Amino acid sequence: MPTPHPPRDLFDRLAAEAQATPPWPPAQAGPPAEGGSAPTDDASSRAERTPLDLRRAVQELLKHGWLEQASKPRLYRTVSHQTEQVNRLLEPLDLEVALDEVRGLAFVRVVADYSADGDSNSTDEDADGWSHPLVFRQRLTLEQSLLVAILRREFIQQEQEGGLGVAVRLAVDDVLPQLDVFIARSGSDTQDHKRLMQLLDNLRKHGVVSEVDAQDRFLIRPMIVHLANPENLQALLLHLRALAHPANGTDQVAADAHTDNPTPTEAD
Repeated sequence: MPTPHPPRDLFDRLAAEAQATPPWPPAQAGPPAEGGSAPTDDASSRAERTPLDLRRAVQELLKHGWLEQASKPRLYRTVSHQTEQVNRLLEPLDLEVALDEVRGLAFVRVVADYSADGDSNSTDEDADGWSHPLVFRQRLTLEQSLLVAILRREFIQQEQEGGLGVAVRLAVDDVLPQLDVFIARSGSDTQDHKRLMQLLDNLRKHGVVSEVDAQDRFLIRPMIVHLANPENLQALLLHLRALAHPANGTDQVAADAHTDNPTPTEAD
């Protein structure tokens, strides 16, 4: 006598019904009906985006304002090879990228024909007529400006000796005597050293110098060549030197001016 099959439970019946029921709605074959829209092609959308290297390069430029070949060779190569594309992305911001290929430096600047005269919402124009909403001028103190002038002069002199693009490193103790020419010491070596370290840290934020390392040495960055007007810096050095050493007379000041001035091919 055959043994009867046990009755199927609820789950067995549901599974059997699901396998027997065709999928709904049925898959649509061919192109979509008139008036419909095709599904979004994610791969096509990604292909239309700006290339990743170009996006990263522009982001780096906008983040810091400059890009060095020594620290970011891949991004710098992207900017130098695709300068036109970079400027196309910066154009709506009235910005452009400038290249110092000899020193391996790319930096952002305001376009030459920038003007906010047609902007009725621009009300924060300063005494110099500056009003770009994304770029603001940094006001340096007298001591900061003096240090920029000294470091720029040192940078140019070492480039003349070692060639353009040479890495220029200085020790903190080598800078202190140069400051003594222009400003009096406080009487405390510790206090003078601390003051110079604070000045260097302030300039580091402007991309002028690197961080001081454990050996009290730092790198003068090539951005210092483009930071300020060299004639103004030279005039500041001569003026402060004349005030600090009036007994030397104007002849000594004029003689020193020759060594302070960069060669015409290296000036901005």
